[in-house]
Formats: sequence, C-alpha cells, structure tokens
Amino acid sequence: MDAQELSDKPAPAKAPDTPDIVSMSDEQLLQMRICDLKLKIAGTELESRIDKFYAELAAKGIAVKPLCYLGDEWFCPEGSTTIAIPFYLAHPRLKKLEEKMMMEVEGGTESWCMRLLRHEMGHVLNHAYLLEKDRQWQKMFGPASLEYSESFRAQPYSRRFVRHLEGYYAQSHPEEDFAETVAIWLTPDLDWRQQYRGWKALQKLEYVDELMHKLAGRPPVVLSKARISDASRLRSRLEAHYKRRRRIYAQEFPDFFDADLKKLFVDADAAPNGERASVFLRRSAKLILSAVSAWTGEPKFTINRLLRELTDRCTELDLRLKAPSAAVEIAAYLATLACHYRLTGKFKDS
Repeated sequence: MDAQELSDKPAPAKAPDTPDIVSMSDEQLLQMRICDLKLKIAGTELESRIDKFYAELAAKGIAVKPLCYLGDEWFCPEGSTTIAIPFYLAHPRLKKLEEKMMMEVEGGTESWCMRLLRHEMGHVLNHAYLLEKDRQWQKMFGPASLEYSESFRAQPYSRRFVRHLEGYYAQSHPEEDFAETVAIWLTPDLDWRQQYRGWKALQKLEYVDELMHKLAGRPPVVLSKARISDASRLRSRLEAHYKRRRRIYAQEFPDFFDADLKKLFVDADAAPNGERASVFLRRSAKLILSAVSAWTGEPKFTINRLLRELTDRCTELDLRLKAPSAAVEIAAYLATLACHYRLTGKFKDS
C-alpha cells in the first residue's frame, strides 16, 4: 500500500470527548445534560463495590447476578433483574454537587452503598423467581398489589419488621418488607438470629433463609436486563433534574408556626440586647441538622428546608434568643415536626 492509499484511508472515529467537569463551576455543571457527562462505572469506586456485592451473592449461592448500571436514582425497574445506581456516584465532582443540592449523598459511603445494593437485590430476587405470587410469601409479607403511599405511619417500636435502611422502610410496603429482610439476610458476618431473637421479624428471616437455600444455584425464571432511566440516555439538564428532585421534598410552610417560634424565642421588646434568633439558627444549623436527621431518619434536605423557613420567619418577627438551651429546644422541636412528617406526610396538623 503506497502513501497515497494510506492518506485516502478514513481515520478511525474518535470517541466522544469526556467533559472536564472538575474544572466547571456549579452553574456550568448544572447546564450539562446527564447523557453528555459520559459516565461509566468502570474505573470508579463503584466498580469495586459492585464486585464486592457480587462476591457476597456468590457466597450465598445466589445464581442471579444483576446488571448494575447508572440511572437517575436507586431502584430496581419493575419486573427486571437490574439495579440502577445514581449517576452522581460515578464521579467525585458530581457527589460534591449532589451534597450541595440535596444536603447528602445517598449511597456515598461504602457501607451505605452496600446496604442499598443488598436492598435492591431483594427486588431482583422477587422479580427473578416471581416470589410475590407465592402464597407463603404473601402470608409473610402481605399482598404486593397494595399501592405504594408517599407517606406511611411507621411504628418505631414494632418488632414485626427488620431495620436496615433508615426511616423504618420495611414498613412502607410488602415488597419493601421483603427487600429489607433479604438485605439483612445478605449482610456478611451479621448474626441475624441473635440480633432479632424474640422479634416476630425473625420468622420472616427464617422464611427467607429457607427460601434462598431452595433457590441456591437455580437459574432465574425471569432474566430481564431492562435499563430504565439509563444515564447515558437521559437528556435532562442537571438543573432540571435537581429542580424535580427538590420539588419532591419541598413543601410550603404556613405561618401557624409563629406561635411555636414565640414559645422558643422572645420578642425584641422583651430582650432588646439578646442575640437574634435568625443569627443563632444559622450559626447552629449544621449541628442541629445533623442531629435531627440522624435520629429521625428524615432526609437532611427536608429538615433544612424547614429550618430555613423557620429562620426566615424569625427574621420577619425579629425574635431573640431567650436562653442558652435554645439549641436543645429547637432540635427537639424540629425532631417532633420531622417525626410527624414521617408518620403523616405533614409537619404539623392545621
């Protein structure tokens, strides 16, 4: 082949350039479409976590190896044997943006990520073997046909359900009850018989243990590799993505909180030299936010939204600090509102 022939040969197609999101400002990054981020699991910390997850499944004799892909949130598509992992976990810069926009990074640590993978595996197994159609499954967990509810009345002291993910998630729906039970069963080095000794939830764990031994090595009845909301095909800009997600948690807060705020703080006339309540709340926000979220299981974004609304209202009312113990009182007050929200879907009855 001569030089002319070589020059006429078309050059191989170049792979699309990966955008330099590290050097982008938040404003620039929010204008990016998710599909244009060119994200992959390979070579990230997610890859090693997924490999560890697969090793856990193999150790339990589970024949189903779910396809893990990047999506817009944590979920297992209905009827599939795949697991969607939020795209932001594939890059440190996106994790940083996620924390800024949502106050936390769901699955951001290894232990949290593994807990979520084990939970989603419960859904995978349910789909792979059509378990929810079994009468014994229904007797243990209830009918999967029940509608999901945006809010549910959790029973914090109930021993009928395992406790895996925060917020008493097993109580939200029969499918979630099964998924949470599977997650506990899957957790390495966990003596679940001892931990749940005397609990009614132990019956569910023993059922799952017996069921999984029966299914060990058995090929799935259903093997669907559906990739719903695949990040590589999501054309939404990050700005729109976060606007939708923030709207899910957002709620308008009426001024009937005023009476409560006036009990927690005092008017400017009563303490003209006292520290402004709004200044105090901003200064203490991080500590209060972390404590309330940790003890109630409510997402930080939800609590932060409430705290900001209350802080703004304190500014409008010109309220002042009346005692050094105000931090304890406001944390207790927010925890009460958060628990009410978790149980009823509202922060406070009108």
